[in-house]
Amino acid sequence: MRVAIVENMKNTPLGALGAALKEAGAELEWFRAWDGEALPKDAASHDALVVLGGEQNARDDETHPYLPELAQLMRRFTQADKAVLGICLGSQILARAYEAENLIGAAREFGWKTVGVTEEGKTDPLLSDVGDDFTIFEWHSDTFTLPAEAVRLATNSTATNQAYRIGRATYGTQFHFEANAAVVEGWRTEFETTIERIEPGWLERYPEIAAKHAPAAETAGMAIARAWVRTIGVGAEQREEAVL
Repeated sequence: MRVAIVENMKNTPLGALGAALKEAGAELEWFRAWDGEALPKDAASHDALVVLGGEQNARDDETHPYLPELAQLMRRFTQADKAVLGICLGSQILARAYEAENLIGAAREFGWKTVGVTEEGKTDPLLSDVGDDFTIFEWHSDTFTLPAEAVRLATNSTATNQAYRIGRATYGTQFHFEANAAVVEGWRTEFETTIERIEPGWLERYPEIAAKHAPAAETAGMAIARAWVRTIGVGAEQREEAVL
């Protein structure tokens, strides 16, 4: 199982997703697009594609000229029936790839929040194990309209499209399900100035907030990570059966 990981900025660790991929014995290949590294040309060499978050917006082509190419790469993996995952900015780039509208600065969320699962989400492989709603970490200011081809899986009052699926196994999650306690702790240190600016007082209250919300978010995040990783194996098995 070979998985391409596209990094849009420094310090975006895989957290729960990395743990689930390790459990599955996946081989990871990193593409640091923010540092000028070339993206994969197509889906031939990998079984899945992950596009991580970043501080830019999904239409920030002037400063990040690779974004249109990345959007098309997500489509190519989908067309090849290979698993795709876009997290936060990744979900916004995926929406762009399918001609949805990116709504810049329209939905600011930070910290652990509650997300509700839609009726479609309750039966979807990604979210079927998390209940009617779950606590998860959010850090974004942008959102998007739902692509015409997509099924909405999760929502809340700030960002209507918290998770969605296109085709068999192409998923976008606005929330950071990968952000387990270790990831959030790292962000708290690395981005102290930014956090204090966008959420004054959060750092001071962090021990109390984390004790209250982090365990539930970690449980939900790990369940979602394992569920997405399973879609990689299902797709590989189906392609093998088709060849036979």
